[in-house]
Amino acid sequence: MKNQQKLEGCSIRNATYLKLALNMLRHSKLRSWLTIIGIVIGVGAVVGIISLGDAMQGQMQSRLSSMDLSSITISPGYSRAQSEEHGFRQFGGGTSTDVLLTKHDIDALRGVEGLMYVTGEISGREGVSYNGENATLSITGVDPQVWKYMNSLEVKSGRLLEPADKYVAVIGSGVASELYKKDIGVNQVITVKGKSVRVVGILKEADGGQDNQIYMPIDAAVNVVTDAKKEIYDSIEVKAQSLDVVDTVVKEIEKKLMISRHINKEADRDFSVTALKSMAQTVTSMLDSMTLFLGAIAAVSLIVGAVGIANTMFTAVLEKTKEIGTMKAIGAKNKDILMIFVYNSAMVGLVGGILGVMLGAIVSAGLQSMMGNMASGSGLSPKLIVEGLVLAVMIGVISGAVPAYRASKMKPVDALRYE
Repeated sequence: MKNQQKLEGCSIRNATYLKLALNMLRHSKLRSWLTIIGIVIGVGAVVGIISLGDAMQGQMQSRLSSMDLSSITISPGYSRAQSEEHGFRQFGGGTSTDVLLTKHDIDALRGVEGLMYVTGEISGREGVSYNGENATLSITGVDPQVWKYMNSLEVKSGRLLEPADKYVAVIGSGVASELYKKDIGVNQVITVKGKSVRVVGILKEADGGQDNQIYMPIDAAVNVVTDAKKEIYDSIEVKAQSLDVVDTVVKEIEKKLMISRHINKEADRDFSVTALKSMAQTVTSMLDSMTLFLGAIAAVSLIVGAVGIANTMFTAVLEKTKEIGTMKAIGAKNKDILMIFVYNSAMVGLVGGILGVMLGAIVSAGLQSMMGNMASGSGLSPKLIVEGLVLAVMIGVISGAVPAYRASKMKPVDALRYE
């Protein structure tokens, strides 16, 4: 019975605090709303940027999920500007005309532990004719025996390349339906550098520029790609057995190639090894850092808003000094005065938080629309909305704590005499 009475008394007091705090908010509309605007801008900026960062992360994860992160690429040339301290082993390399990758390099890698497949590829841009129209497209020559195991490409119609194929091609969806007036279908014939090539497959739409690619067996591609030579490759593609062994395989590849190419010093390296897994980790880390940095900048406006709340509360304490004295004279305790002002500052934060979350949703949607495929999301997550509101209320309470404490410690006599 006593506990029930205590709960009822607590509820009545809280309702009274809330009513008095609302009354204070209504009677200082201009000052309160100017303070609330500061919180709205701060919360809106933080929530909008974090939401945009989440959308970019989601888009990146979606793209990475469609990639084979166990893939490793070896390319001619070496750029010492990129090093392990940047989060991946080698990224890009300046290709030189006197640096070549050959079948000898592939043979040197076949004994690497943890390596599942290794193959050479050639690439170039050539004129492709269809139905009397011409277009310059990227052509990649691949080994049909292992190519289908080394990528995650899917066909929309037709099939992938097979070992017995020669002058046939698998084309991207963009080549099939966007580049020519008449769509290219399976078993249609295109002309590449005077050679008739039959289309055996059309790929599904994909990110990363593969929609405008043409894939051919390397034995045929070497005859249509300018300057291509047999057993000379533009890149060597490697697939590791699992993600766990990628880093080990990269180190072994570097070691084997250094020996087979008779390179004794790191400064003389003429090849680059790029692990897709390491690149993906680097990009994800960069996105995290960028979101954190922008969020920290946006948080500055929250500090400004907090200062605004504190200033408003100090002013309110001065304005209500006589009222504080009156309330204390009729029996109000220090705790009651403290809670009234804390409720008032919390309400300022809550209203600012609600409007700030709404502003953040608008900002995030606008930025995502401007960035297109780089960021896509379904709006603010419930977790982010709750966090934004909690943050706003906390800022209100913390900012109003000192003025509320000072108000609670006023002596009734001094407060009643205040002019």
